[in-house]
Amino acid sequence: MPASVKLRLVLPVLLAALVALLVAGCGGGSDDGGGGTDPANVAPPQAPIFIDFTVQPEAEAAEDLDALAKQIAGIDNLGDLIVTELENSASEDGEELDFEEEIEPWLGERGGLFLQEYEEDDFEGYGVAVQTTDEGAAREFVDEQIENGDEEATDGSYEGVDFKVQEDETTIGVFDGLVVLAEDEAIFKSMVDASGGESLGAETAYTDAVADVPSESVMDVFVDIGNLIEESGGEIDSEAELFLDTVGIEPDEATAVASLVPGSDQIEVDLSTDLSGDSPPSGDASELLGSLPATSVAAFASAEFGKRFDESIDRFDEKGIPSEGIGPNQLKKGLKQAGVDIEAIASSLGDAGAYVTGNSENSLGGALVLETDDADQAKATVSNLGLFLRSAGTTGVTKVTQGASGFAVRSPDLGRQPVVVAAKGSRIAIGYGLAPTLSSFQEANETLADTDAYNEALDALGGTPIAMYADGPSALRLAKALVPSGEEGFEEAQQYLRKISYLALGSEASGDLATAKLIVGVK
Repeated sequence: MPASVKLRLVLPVLLAALVALLVAGCGGGSDDGGGGTDPANVAPPQAPIFIDFTVQPEAEAAEDLDALAKQIAGIDNLGDLIVTELENSASEDGEELDFEEEIEPWLGERGGLFLQEYEEDDFEGYGVAVQTTDEGAAREFVDEQIENGDEEATDGSYEGVDFKVQEDETTIGVFDGLVVLAEDEAIFKSMVDASGGESLGAETAYTDAVADVPSESVMDVFVDIGNLIEESGGEIDSEAELFLDTVGIEPDEATAVASLVPGSDQIEVDLSTDLSGDSPPSGDASELLGSLPATSVAAFASAEFGKRFDESIDRFDEKGIPSEGIGPNQLKKGLKQAGVDIEAIASSLGDAGAYVTGNSENSLGGALVLETDDADQAKATVSNLGLFLRSAGTTGVTKVTQGASGFAVRSPDLGRQPVVVAAKGSRIAIGYGLAPTLSSFQEANETLADTDAYNEALDALGGTPIAMYADGPSALRLAKALVPSGEEGFEEAQQYLRKISYLALGSEASGDLATAKLIVGVK
């Protein structure tokens, strides 16, 4: 194995943060601290992507990682497996490597990886920094690997920092308690500059974004959304730009952070972002979600849907929809002339939810459920929509009277089942398939809140209101029915997908910050 390739493997994060995380299981926690500089302090201030990760997690986190590996892949000790593979790979190429003797003594607790530029749908340039508890031992290891390798390396020095440049331009050095590797010499020098001046770690946008990451997190991914857009040329698809502007989102200065928190029987991903508009979603729609059919493969609910719907309609009306020939201030006026008072409808709407049912293409169904504060208004809204479709000459419209009041639209273009719009009590349901749609009104039927897996998901989310739920086994059955046979990637993934008992997403908002928590329950 060439020395450059070997270095990227044995310094866990040199290829990917995940590899470093897996290697971490071998050592357990460290009580005396990792020492060295925060890896973010050698990342350039405008880096659009930065991954901070724990190289040696606390004992509990290491045990949870091992427990997950055991349940998902039957691996007893994930760290030992990775280390063994690294050592065997080196041995096969005629180079002996002893991780415990050569790397573990100087390996610190944290590492960081940044991606520098985004051009032509790909990232160009990267840098990696891993804390070391012994600069001398780390430098000795790097020098020995390069000296024993097949490639020649050129010595260099910049601002008092010595480094080596290999034939493929990979540049590596040790300074400020960090082992630092970059794609080329220029990026390495930018990391040296960052360590003595302006860096990502000193940027307010970064420090604010990562200030509240969970203490149990073993990996945090920071994304500077505004900078990423700028790196890509500052262009946003016109329709996407219209949508963002409509909901009051300004992405130019937005950031997001995702954190990975392992558990013994679950994987948790926490997300926070200020990409949430003037009035980010708030409230709690978990009661609506729990009342949806127990047969749901997947379901979600959104609080205060009516308020946001009203705000969006106002913005659309103000700007118009040029692609549809609708000018400014014409949308609401045109609908009202057709008998649809969109303002009255929006003002009566509360929470909204949706669900999917079925285990095959033929049985696939589901519905969007809207809660209103006025049963009469709900019934009138559905009736007016039906009249509007008939007056517009829509064919295949029939009346629905059993189980709810409304109408169904049948057409070969819609598939085997009709699109149904119905109302009962204070609910409006718009769905595909008569039975799946009406099931949202059947109070005697079992709901998600009556199932064990859903309640496990609620417990896992803690105090975070649940907004989305998917049943693992049901989703896999549906996927197997819909994915064409012979898809190798899906066939290989099934052995792991079978281990998922549920997925749950909770969300809440405070000020202009929206947070979410994704839980993957593992059998």
